[in-house]
Amino acid sequence: MSKRKLTRRQQWRIEKIQQEKAKRAQRQDTAVDSDQLSNQEEPGLVISHLGKRILVESESCQASIPCHFRANIDAIVTGDRVAFRRDDHGQGVVESLLPRTSLLARPDVRGQLKPVASNIDFMILVITPEPAPSSILIDRYLVAAELQQIPVRILLNKQDLLTPANQASIEQLLARYQRIGYATWQCSTRTGQGLEQLQGQLDQHTSVFVGQSGVGKSSLVNALLPAANAAVGELSEQSRLGRHTTTNAHLFHFPTGGNLIDSPGIREFGLWHIAPEQVIEGFVDFSPWRFQCRFRDCRHQQEPGCALREAAARGDVDSQRLLNYFAICDSLAADH
Repeated sequence: MSKRKLTRRQQWRIEKIQQEKAKRAQRQDTAVDSDQLSNQEEPGLVISHLGKRILVESESCQASIPCHFRANIDAIVTGDRVAFRRDDHGQGVVESLLPRTSLLARPDVRGQLKPVASNIDFMILVITPEPAPSSILIDRYLVAAELQQIPVRILLNKQDLLTPANQASIEQLLARYQRIGYATWQCSTRTGQGLEQLQGQLDQHTSVFVGQSGVGKSSLVNALLPAANAAVGELSEQSRLGRHTTTNAHLFHFPTGGNLIDSPGIREFGLWHIAPEQVIEGFVDFSPWRFQCRFRDCRHQQEPGCALREAAARGDVDSQRLLNYFAICDSLAADH
């Protein structure tokens, strides 16, 4: 079933109403007595965004402090680094947002990008042997990540489900993406195989798991961070910000260094916001050929002198990737 289309005026009215509500909420929530605030700003890390406030971890003492934020600050998300001031009651106010190295966003129901996490070093796309991974679904994730300039790693979870019947096809699939330049990892939360190596890859980095339901993302989080659920409950009691739910992103620290941002809300990405002509920019392996076609407006289908199709015929471009590209463009054209 296709998405319900909204007229521009309907979109404008919805956005206007939401902006007015947000401004009223911010005016109410930022009514903090300035006399109670410390004059000294300190750097902090946003570890959760719950309700109308955020939880900021002070870089100086690692304490978690519930904070309001000034109405003139852009949207703050988990992973942001901020400058804030504390008051005398264990709370604070965010005064400014520090520069980001990356921003991860996903489209909302109206197809507009909504920021959900920042300062991520890479995303981890999780797949499994069963159900068999879909290469077109993998390519959709890769397009979304490439267009946001977020590096991606591909992780085969549930390695224990490899059998003589599926192993060859799985290895062929992973090899395809290795040839393009994507790093691929393997592990099993059931047997523990590969988890230590995975932990080593995540150390000293900030990462996030993405992937379709059923690939074991929650099991991976629990295996790598056994105390995660207890930590969320404890923070909820201390901050009184409300309990962590499936829509809230939360940043956890690995004991040996590095961070993991966990949220089902940022695990799946649609491409509703992307025009069909933008899709090719997410296929990085097409870059050497897409500008060598005879015609500048080549669609890489039936046009003569198409360098991309010729590269696929020679094996320089994976033919399945080219088919997936056309399928993704067709699905977006139908939605638009």
